[in-house]
Amino acid sequence: MATAAAGDDGFRALDEASLVEYIKATPALRARLGEQLEGLAIKEVGDGNLNFVYIVTGPAGSFVIKQAIPYVRCIGTSWPLTKERAYFESLALKEHGSLCPNHVPQVYHFDQPLSLIAMRYLEPPHITLRKGLIAGIEYPMLAQHMSDYLARTLFFTSLLYHATLEHRQAVAEFCGNAELCRHTEKVVFSDPYKVDQYNWWTSPHLDHDAEAVPDDDILKIEVTELKSMSSIQSLHFMDLWGLFDIGAFLGNLILAFFSQDGHADIDNDRMEYKQWILRTIEETWNLFHHKKSTTDLFHDALGFGAAKMIRRIVGVVHVEDFVSISDETKRAMCERRALDCAKTILKKRRKFETISQVISVVREISAP
Repeated sequence: MATAAAGDDGFRALDEASLVEYIKATPALRARLGEQLEGLAIKEVGDGNLNFVYIVTGPAGSFVIKQAIPYVRCIGTSWPLTKERAYFESLALKEHGSLCPNHVPQVYHFDQPLSLIAMRYLEPPHITLRKGLIAGIEYPMLAQHMSDYLARTLFFTSLLYHATLEHRQAVAEFCGNAELCRHTEKVVFSDPYKVDQYNWWTSPHLDHDAEAVPDDDILKIEVTELKSMSSIQSLHFMDLWGLFDIGAFLGNLILAFFSQDGHADIDNDRMEYKQWILRTIEETWNLFHHKKSTTDLFHDALGFGAAKMIRRIVGVVHVEDFVSISDETKRAMCERRALDCAKTILKKRRKFETISQVISVVREISAP
């Protein structure tokens, strides 16, 4: 990527070469590298959806640089998107880090004109959870850690904990992120349910399935209700729905479950691993529910999770779990089952009383 000239607001998109010069000129980042700036290695590792993400490693230290650009990266300049989203991400990281420091990367540096965040890098053998799920790695503490993070960040940023004035002041600050919230609403609750130029799916295998979504009036009624629930329950970076995080996490685990048949081979049929994923889904919700001590979240969280699943199959941005399955016929089979499951959960979420009932539906739909 060529380095763009600085705009009137001081923003310029960095690349590997200009990032080296930026690091040299930034005391906080030099200090993280022990002032040893020779032999820096910089690698861009972003997923290509929104931002550029660089891993910076040197002889005496490392960190991650994340820079937001003023458009959706996977689409281009035809889809503008505020780069100020980086400011709100840095706020959320710092706030959540203070509430749950063991499970949030520390922010080392934020540059508002460049929309740039420097944060802790977890070096190998650490990998992202999604890649671990694709690889079939079991994480024995995943449910415990995620339920703790979700419960603490939901409760301690909500009106249940804050005084009214304090909460309203925080809400006023995060309302500046309205454009990214609008983007989230668009790609999750609107675009997958209509004909949109950016929607895509595994074609021609899923043509009928994808085209049936905009014609499903019950599905559209349910997702419209979810969209209307954008009341500010707690403070989060990508959105202002307090249940979005727990729903998204459960939805992504269900997607990972349905993708496993596409990653199975003669040496590992992934059957045991699929059972571990289902146990993790159940344990995560039950632990979260116990820590949160409330009973009015379940159906809404299921709805948000199902909506996230649908957008990842027929919307603009998909997940590596499915995209990495090279056999398109096998991939489409996995995606179709996941889509059917998401539609079932979204339409029938109010009928579920326990997470084990949801697991039963997942099992039923996954059966050959």
